[in-house]
Amino acid sequence: MSGYDNTCKFLAETFPSDFASWLLGRPISLTKLEASELTLEPIRADSVIFLESSEVILHLEFQTRTDETMAYRMANYWLRLYGKYPNREIHQTVIYLKSTSSPLVYQTSFSSQKLNHEFNVIRLWEQPTDILQNYLGLLPLSVLSKTEDPIETLRKAAKIIDNIEDRQIKNNVSAATAIISGLALNKDVIQHLLRSEIMKESVIYQDILLEGKVKGKAEGKAEERNQIALKMLLSNVSVDLVSQFTGLSIKQIEKLQKSATESAKNTKSSRSRRSLKPSPQL
Repeated sequence: MSGYDNTCKFLAETFPSDFASWLLGRPISLTKLEASELTLEPIRADSVIFLESSEVILHLEFQTRTDETMAYRMANYWLRLYGKYPNREIHQTVIYLKSTSSPLVYQTSFSSQKLNHEFNVIRLWEQPTDILQNYLGLLPLSVLSKTEDPIETLRKAAKIIDNIEDRQIKNNVSAATAIISGLALNKDVIQHLLRSEIMKESVIYQDILLEGKVKGKAEGKAEERNQIALKMLLSNVSVDLVSQFTGLSIKQIEKLQKSATESAKNTKSSRSRRSLKPSPQL
């Protein structure tokens, strides 16, 4: 799963009512449904998002590229969901992030012999920008919407972000906006409009997430990943989002955070002892 898909998954799980308002037309309170709740063969838990209420299940898939098996997978997932939750409404939507001429982005059904299944498809580049800018959880997607000026759209998003009072939400939305905007704009533009330090780190991290960009030994990759995680934590990005970006587990991040805190304390203590040491007499 790409960094873009990971970021979208984080947004859907963090701002579920925003996605419900957009896709279902009503701000239903939804919680994450673990893929492990479904039976049969293991589900690709890294690439699907299930949100639930007592009446509704919202199944989302974010895609940066087309997949010939998508229609079958949607039918397969629907049958699994229906088998487990026969009394709930099941809404399925595939959201394509990047414009393409592939006919697969218009495929909204699966048919085989007597089985016919339909699902929803959203092509972000056809979505009105204003709708996405009305919700914090959708704001990072706005640059990929139907806009004649992506740079101006990002500039407006940056102004909205500046007015967010909650620091952690502000940093999370900023980081998500920086990463997703990388599908439409170059780094220099993004860094100019989203000026905080976390923006720089998030945009740089796209190089690590994109296939073929990472070079060097595995040890070097792990160390670089740890350094990025630490910088994001110092910028008040939530542990969950750091996990989505870096691929580190929550436990690994918490251990890394604890180690960094202890190291900082030891450094401060050492400096304090040196400052108390009497100066040599002349």
